[in-house]
Amino acid sequence: MKKYGLYLAGLLLFTFLTFTASAQNTPNIIFIIADDISWDDMGTYGNAKIKTPNVDKLARDGMKFTNMFLTASSCSPSRASILTGRYPHNTGAAELHTPLPAHLKFFPELLKQKGYFSALVGKWHEGPATKRAYDTLLVDKIKNGEGAEEQWVSLLQSRPKDKPFFFWLAPLDAHRPWSSTTIGPKHNPDTEIVVPPNLVDTKETRLDLAAYYNEISRLDYYVGELLAELERQGIANNTLIIFTSDNGRPFPGSKTRLYDAGVKTPFIVKWPKGIKPGQTCQSLSSSIDIAPTLLELAGVEASETFQGKSFTALFDTPDKEFRKYVFAEHNWHDYAAYERSVRSKDFLYVINKRTELHNGGPIDANQSPSAKALKIARKNGRLTPLQKDVFVTPRPAEEFFDNFKNPSQSQNEILNKAYAAQIAELRSVLKQWQHETGDTEPNNLTPDWYDRETGKSLPAKDKRGEMPGSANKADHINQKGPF
Repeated sequence: MKKYGLYLAGLLLFTFLTFTASAQNTPNIIFIIADDISWDDMGTYGNAKIKTPNVDKLARDGMKFTNMFLTASSCSPSRASILTGRYPHNTGAAELHTPLPAHLKFFPELLKQKGYFSALVGKWHEGPATKRAYDTLLVDKIKNGEGAEEQWVSLLQSRPKDKPFFFWLAPLDAHRPWSSTTIGPKHNPDTEIVVPPNLVDTKETRLDLAAYYNEISRLDYYVGELLAELERQGIANNTLIIFTSDNGRPFPGSKTRLYDAGVKTPFIVKWPKGIKPGQTCQSLSSSIDIAPTLLELAGVEASETFQGKSFTALFDTPDKEFRKYVFAEHNWHDYAAYERSVRSKDFLYVINKRTELHNGGPIDANQSPSAKALKIARKNGRLTPLQKDVFVTPRPAEEFFDNFKNPSQSQNEILNKAYAAQIAELRSVLKQWQHETGDTEPNNLTPDWYDRETGKSLPAKDKRGEMPGSANKADHINQKGPF
């Protein structure tokens, strides 16, 4: 009996030591997904006015991706896509505020099953089925604070110390409406603002952008607090941190657009144990590749439902080519829409099946002070072609842009015969992607819920149409499409 007790004690000690070693070798993962922040609204991505010292340091200490693209420029569809590693029409939740179905796999859930302590803090609107992916959900708005970052450090302090951890940190910064108070540096609207060329430079626009910048700086402040706590606990070396965003800034011409202004995203990875500092990766990547990448690093087999592929090889060789194409879609977000895009490094091709509808952005963008400044300037006939774009109707059924000659993607070259071969290639690739992944164009799309000019609720509010892909049961299709 005594020998049996010693054997049992030894077995338990071996199991504990084995698990501890495994926990030490497995990276902790912190995924920070900002709300409505454009890729170029960071110091490290070229904005010399905005104050983001901690995110900039994150980039210096890790790897900065310059060609990471989202699958949608719309909050919950973009996040649902990341969680499932699937294109929006393959998630069953392609429209804003639609829940993910329970039959899909969520990558934090697989990490949890592997032994990770999994937690979400802040914004949570991917549906009740995703609750099973987390050991804890900290979504109380009062406790989380105005930007939803105030429980980051306390979570890090109170986590189980015998497990690796995964944190999905989802701040509300910088989503409208702007907070009444902010923590961190403030920005002078007269001297510390870069007005994007698709907005008019007025006092109202500058005040609007200053408030947006201030929320980004508040988020940056809490990133600094988090980094300091990781160092204090001595776990920074084997903690992988990702900083990214769910879509472009909440201004006309950015959020809900399929141009780079909407779907190109900041993406920074710091992992001292596995990534050399000060690196830049220009390889083309998609947000559906995040899930299989993190699972591979954790030693977890990716679900067959994931349509993305792991890009862990880029951590060692950032100049390695990864994707040839990235795809994105624009479905209902306050207003009816059906757009699809395919982008290579060189070119962007966009189709629009609802050309009679303009795209002034979602309601929070098109009712903003910046939008109202655009509308006033429009009446006075003082808009540039880029500024007029949000009002254009009918919109082009096809658009084609040369990303290097025209980085603002303002010159549609669809009729330029010099690009005939490139247009034909991307047109064919997009059709192939739609076919293989089961995309559909319903006749009865979800209609506008608000007036496009005034923002007032319409009789159709809260009424849903047919979800793209539903007729083909695309949420059960696992084909990856062209890569």
